[in-house]
Parts: sequence; structure tokens; C-alpha cells
Amino acid sequence: MKLIFLGPPGAGKGTLAAKAVDILKVPHISTGAIFRAAIAAKSPLGLKVKAIIDAGKLVDDATTIALVKERLAQGDAQKGYILDGFPRTIPQAEALAGFSAVDRVVNFELPDPAVLERLGGRRVCRNCGLNYHKVFNPPKKADVCDVCGGEVYTRDDDREGAIRKRIEVYRDQTAPLIDYYRKKGLLADVDAQPTVDQVVENFKQSLALKG
Repeated sequence: MKLIFLGPPGAGKGTLAAKAVDILKVPHISTGAIFRAAIAAKSPLGLKVKAIIDAGKLVDDATTIALVKERLAQGDAQKGYILDGFPRTIPQAEALAGFSAVDRVVNFELPDPAVLERLGGRRVCRNCGLNYHKVFNPPKKADVCDVCGGEVYTRDDDREGAIRKRIEVYRDQTAPLIDYYRKKGLLADVDAQPTVDQVVENFKQSLALKG
């Protein structure tokens, strides 16, 4: 099964993709992972991406599309895949349709207040990188990592202003894909607010999966 995962920041797409990989036995493919793999392989496209990133620029559509096409041509993606982070725009979606036919687009719905609560409460250990949440998973001692004793802090990306900006970018750039795929009859909406286990059940029901 060839899937695309859509959803705002904080919707838990990465966590849900890991669960879906176990269910569907297909690879989870994110643009970030593709970029890192291409750079590590020192392929021509990888060297190009490295130069772009080192210059502090965003990877352009043409390069991103070429890398995704290259990745989907690999053996493990022939029976299906879960695309996460691509496409981000309608032009990217149109390009994808030119080399791979998607079976379903799963739209994980999460309202803005819930995004702010999830991401705004996120904390990370400055020393070992362990993740916490001030509401759902706080450290036993305030601001101190349970494992290594390092400082638990709020990243700049998780401050309210930065989160609101990320939501704005998503709504402006990526949300139009929801209408695009809905009109094609490919969209499946899944409520991302319940527990992970319940969201997984909702996901399976949306795709008529058993087990």
C-alpha cells in the first residue's frame, strides 16, 4: 500500500508511521531521512543537497522531487511506502503523480490549540536528548533528566511564537493538499487527538485494515 501522511506539527506522524510500518510491512520514508542518506552516500544529488544545506538554503522542489523519485525506485519501496513530509505543495503532488500512484492519503487532524499544547509542553534533556512533556511525561524532578541528571529545557522551536509560525506555514503551504487529495477521492481523515493506540485503531479502520 502506497500512503502519504499529512498533518500539522505535533500530530504525531512519526510515531504513527512507526506503528504503521509494523502493520503494513512497508518503509517509512521522510524527506529528512532521504536527504541524510543521499548526503551520506555522496551521490551526485546528495552532494548537491549538502551544498544547499551548508549554504543555509532550503532544498528546491526539483532536487527534492528527484531524490524522492530515486528513493521510491529502490527495492524495499516496490510493495508500498509511507511518505512523510512529501509532498508539501500541490506542484510536488503533481510531480509525484507522474512517477508513483498513491493508494491513500491519511490526514491526521489536530486543531491548533492541541498543537500548541503538545509542542509547547515538549521538553528535552540538554545532555542526553531524552524527550519529556510538562503535562504528559514530566521528569520526576522539575527540569532535571531522570536518566542522566542533565538540564531539561524548552527548545527555541518549541516556544509559542515559533510553534504558531510553523502552524501558519503548514496551513498556508501544505493544507491545500487536503482539498487536492479529497477531490481525487484519496483522502482519509483520522482524528489525532486520542491516545496513540486509539489513533492507530482509527487509522486501521480508515484503511479497512484488520488485525
